[in-house]
Amino acid sequence: MGASKHLSNDLKTKIIQHHGLGEGYKKLSQRFKLPVSTVRNIVRNWKTTGTVLVKARSGRPRKISERQRRRMVRTVTVNPQTSSKDLQHQLAADGVTVHRSTIQRTLHKEMLYGRVMRKKPFLCTRHKRGRLRYAKAHLDKPASFWNKVLWTDETKIELFGHNQGRYAWRKKNTAFQEKHLLPTVKFGGGSIMLWGCVSSAGTGNLVKVEGRMDSSQYQQILENNVQESVTKLKLRRGWIFQQDNDPKHCSKSTKAFMQRNKYNILEWPSQSPDLNIIENVWCALKRAVHARKPSNLTELEMICREEWSKIPPTRIQTLR
Repeated sequence: MGASKHLSNDLKTKIIQHHGLGEGYKKLSQRFKLPVSTVRNIVRNWKTTGTVLVKARSGRPRKISERQRRRMVRTVTVNPQTSSKDLQHQLAADGVTVHRSTIQRTLHKEMLYGRVMRKKPFLCTRHKRGRLRYAKAHLDKPASFWNKVLWTDETKIELFGHNQGRYAWRKKNTAFQEKHLLPTVKFGGGSIMLWGCVSSAGTGNLVKVEGRMDSSQYQQILENNVQESVTKLKLRRGWIFQQDNDPKHCSKSTKAFMQRNKYNILEWPSQSPDLNIIENVWCALKRAVHARKPSNLTELEMICREEWSKIPPTRIQTLR
């Protein structure tokens, strides 16, 4: 029966028709180029059931009962971080032994898939209220408003750190060939801290931060780079300065500096780096820089500046 179930129903019907006209198994075998045993099984099945269709079989009984399936779905819905191993232990307590892949297939049928959790800043109730106020206040702002914003931030770029977790296509027993290895050094090989700014018109200045930045150094960076970037990006009168709520950004001396220089500061909710479009620019910069594989910190800084200048305004405009 195994071979006959893969034949089309039309072909089986023709075999039955010719058999009804008196043709034997051997002749039918020659006519349709099938084994005699296959022809015999088709005719025998037709005589027994009255049809050429193969009835659906129940198959192997499921190890996971309907009740246990519902419990699994309920468990991962309430606690999405429950692992398939945890569920395996729960089933084992019921006397059911299954492989974790069976559990995963069961959950996949319920449209539940294991995925890497996205990282987001921790938000308490106060933070959520602040973000909601910010959203409501700026929801209907026109493009002309956002075009006046100078987005700023700092970031750390490691010499080798971005290489972690890369994949390579390789054959078995070639894992330690040099082309399949990632170079590693202690502490990522060193890093540099950068301050930068962008607007919808493109990238502004990019500055290497020397040592540990404090309020005084931050103010010096602003003094030397903000107005120059505003001029370079042709931001109109009434441009808006954006920064996060880092302590050195909000210190008394920094606030006094901004008042003296008449900065128009964009209100910013706490714990909200994901709202700053420059974060996406940093990500693009790091990908481009590490694709060029700098070998030392001097080369890392040089490549950062080169790739920063290549970022087109159209890339930034898509982030607004």
